[in-house]
Amino acid sequence: MEKTTNKQSAKKARAKPAAATTPAMKATTDAAIRATAPSIADEIDAMTDPSFMTSLARGLAVIRAFSDQRRSMTIAQISHKTGIPRASVRRCLHTLKQLGYADADANNFSLKPKVLTLGYSYLSSTPLTVSTHPYLNQISRALNESCSLAVLEDGEVLYVARSATSRIMSVSLNTGSRLPAYCTSLGRVMLAHMEDDALNAYLDKVKLKAYTERTVVSAKRLREILAEVRSSGFALVEEELEIGLRSIAVPVRGASGNVLAALNVSAQATRISSRKMKEEFLPVLQHGAQELSILLP
Repeated sequence: MEKTTNKQSAKKARAKPAAATTPAMKATTDAAIRATAPSIADEIDAMTDPSFMTSLARGLAVIRAFSDQRRSMTIAQISHKTGIPRASVRRCLHTLKQLGYADADANNFSLKPKVLTLGYSYLSSTPLTVSTHPYLNQISRALNESCSLAVLEDGEVLYVARSATSRIMSVSLNTGSRLPAYCTSLGRVMLAHMEDDALNAYLDKVKLKAYTERTVVSAKRLREILAEVRSSGFALVEEELEIGLRSIAVPVRGASGNVLAALNVSAQATRISSRKMKEEFLPVLQHGAQELSILLP
């Protein structure tokens, strides 16, 4: 017994101390926590309004599952992305195909141009789209870079107007395109001016995915950045969405002073430095935002 006890004591003495928590370990833990966020299907199923039409909500979720990065998807992929059961996804896609909104090639489904008609009425009539193009074109010509106007919708950046140059970039953006808010200058400007409760709800729900090695995926660090953006009045994002892409954005306020949209310019990082963006691009954007504010309620 005494020898056994001595051996156990020796093993304890030789035991290595607990490893300190590293940033990488913390990032892994944060990712695991975010993975527990409710899926789109969970949010739909949680609705208790008796007038709420679950089948319509699922159909819209299936449409929104497609993106510039995933233009063609299988039933299994859509089910995994949305959390909607495969049988329901299959019925949604069958209906969309029958109505001319989707197409199928073997097991892969994709949206057809007809789906654009669902948003055309809004995009063709809202002042943000109809009246802002002259201002965006003016900014784009002055800086010789692409200029965009966006709003925050369902936690994502929704492009409502854009003036693009002929420069080729791998991120394909058009009116109606969506991007994550947390790693884009447009998104950060709008997130920074959210009420605390709304921002907390957003951070509880969003999955901070790393698009590049520079993407901020720590909720704590993101909060710090948003506080800086709110204080400075602009957001500068360095290659967090795409390597080689740099952008700067400013808020666009309505008559009440609330931030209703955001205006930005993006450029290739090899051509335009951060300093040039702040010294030359920022004043032009701020002036443009003041002019656009007149158009907003």
